[in-house]
Amino acid sequence: MQPKHPATALLRTLYSLRWFAVGGQSLTILWATHGFDMDLPRWPLWGPVLLLAAFNVLVHLRLAHSRDAAPAEAFAHVLVDTAGLAWLVAWTGGIANPFASLFLLPIALTAMALPRAWAIAAALACVTGYILAVQFGQPLPHLHDHFSLHLAGMAVNFFLSVALVSYFLLRLAAARDRRERELAALRERFVRNEGILALATHAASVAHELNTPLGTMTLLLDDLDTSRMGADGAEDVATLRRLVDTCRDRVRSLADPADPAASTRVDIGRVLEHWQLVRPAIVLVRSGNVDMHARVDRTIGHLLLALLNNAADASEGNGSTRVDLRLQIEDGMLDGAIRDYGTGFDAQAPFLPVLFRSGKPDGLGVGLALSHAAIEQLGGELDMEEADGGGARVHFRVPVGTADSHREPETMR
Repeated sequence: MQPKHPATALLRTLYSLRWFAVGGQSLTILWATHGFDMDLPRWPLWGPVLLLAAFNVLVHLRLAHSRDAAPAEAFAHVLVDTAGLAWLVAWTGGIANPFASLFLLPIALTAMALPRAWAIAAALACVTGYILAVQFGQPLPHLHDHFSLHLAGMAVNFFLSVALVSYFLLRLAAARDRRERELAALRERFVRNEGILALATHAASVAHELNTPLGTMTLLLDDLDTSRMGADGAEDVATLRRLVDTCRDRVRSLADPADPAASTRVDIGRVLEHWQLVRPAIVLVRSGNVDMHARVDRTIGHLLLALLNNAADASEGNGSTRVDLRLQIEDGMLDGAIRDYGTGFDAQAPFLPVLFRSGKPDGLGVGLALSHAAIEQLGGELDMEEADGGGARVHFRVPVGTADSHREPETMR
């Protein structure tokens, strides 16, 4: 979500405040003219109130558009409100009007939301409006008979000012804090994406360098005569050939996203089979109702590989060879949980589980960045927690669309 400019928040605040002003001014005029029979000029008072109401209708149409407001636009709105207030104060006693201190309200609001130059300009406009209202103010009729009314007006003005200033300043401060949080999230995402881009560039370079030696290894394995090696030797050569084939497929898959004809879906079982071949020392305990022949988005395959590798590293770092994997498909969502048997949350970083750090001293620590990038791309969610009995568990939910099929829950070693 794009963060809103503070001037836009000020525009919305002024819009809401203007309706309060129109309502309060209307009640005050009616109260003074009918309740106390003051001989006040009707149209010089009702005219600005009606103009402010009409202006606010236009502002409502303006706010229906998502375009951010510029500081100059917000300043123009402050000028309209200041002119209306100056006119009304001038016709209702000038400096003797107990509501003359409301000129301070636009100054407080603009100081919070506008750049310094525009805030100073708004303050000067309010001071000018106050001086003109005092200079040309018309005295209230029979004010000497209603001094208690003047004191009551001062009290009402004080409490009204406290309420309005507190409410709207807190509202502007909340909008500012929300904008800062959104900008911080955007900066964090930018830094993470830069790291992933650097990793992708490095991976492409390594893939290019590995392609030739992998091809040479394939030719050498094909030329080996396994008839003289015995059963154990032949089995070792077959395992080596499968490993080389897996590495070659992984290297070639790095170029798949650039190929329009390449498939964007992968077989879950094949992903796990390749991972188990690369990590034969790890005992993977699988459960859930996912058919291992189900095909899902390639990004889910990358997510599984990143999380499984980090879980395996965490378990091995604690002397264990076990990793648990649960995959469940319900209502078009893949619900997965990967549990390692490592040391759990690091005492030096209690909010970062070992699963998202390499269990090796020289680890690259890219699991967190890759996992978050995959979850963000898929529109899913991911959370982490301590596992009962030690270790950490990562739980994720991602949409899978139309996965092929289901099967009965099983546990496989």
